[in-house]
Amino acid sequence: MVLFNLFDDQSRILIDTKGAYLHSYVIGNKNIILNGTEIQTRGGMALLIPFANRIKNGKYVWNGKTYELKINQEGNAIHGFAIDKEFQVIERNENSIFLSTSIKDPGYPSNLLVNVKYELKKKLNLEIEIINEGKENAPLLVGTHPYFIVEGKWKISPNKAKKCISRNKIPTGEFEDSIINYGEFDDCFYFPENVIINSKYSKIKLIKQNMDFIHMYTGIKGSLAVEPMSGAPDSFNNKIGLKSLDPGDYELFNIRIELEKI
Repeated sequence: MVLFNLFDDQSRILIDTKGAYLHSYVIGNKNIILNGTEIQTRGGMALLIPFANRIKNGKYVWNGKTYELKINQEGNAIHGFAIDKEFQVIERNENSIFLSTSIKDPGYPSNLLVNVKYELKKKLNLEIEIINEGKENAPLLVGTHPYFIVEGKWKISPNKAKKCISRNKIPTGEFEDSIINYGEFDDCFYFPENVIINSKYSKIKLIKQNMDFIHMYTGIKGSLAVEPMSGAPDSFNNKIGLKSLDPGDYELFNIRIELEKI
């Protein structure tokens, strides 16, 4: 684990090479996200690759073969492999860093090269490139897990979305129209639009490309996790938003965080 600071004339970020994890994002003297923790999905912004959220019972079938993943205490696989990987720094300057790692796991059908670039120029830009370096095609869902600091009642805009109907936090494959108002959430939404997150603390614009879902989580006081994802939880089974990556092919994912008011 090595930490790197990046700066521009008004903001700074701290990147951990373990997981290519965004540990902090500060504009002026104000934190925009919760500071990172040893458990990467409890603060900061973790990268979730090659799946985000849960895989039911840690099992799925791909090209006729059953794969098994490491499960957590609730009995599901969660949040992919990248958070445990040490990334190598390929290039770095004052306001950008390019990191890379390989992902191999007995519970996954191929080998992936993961390239990550953070750039800080009055806004925070993150680009994730996934290349299938193996000999088999492979399932892919990419997510990020930022915890935005909020104060008092928050709003998001637009606030109309298709909510994934879930049982025991696993989508059934059905959707329902939903209005997202201030309250408690641990839910996934089909949400192809960009997101405005507004509270007394700040107004943030979250711009995302190739990530048409969000998961919202309110389990940590003083924050709102709005997690861009390319598909839904358990996508290796339900196929919602799932990408199939052929050998030699790649996919690009991008998010940008802009401060509109502070």
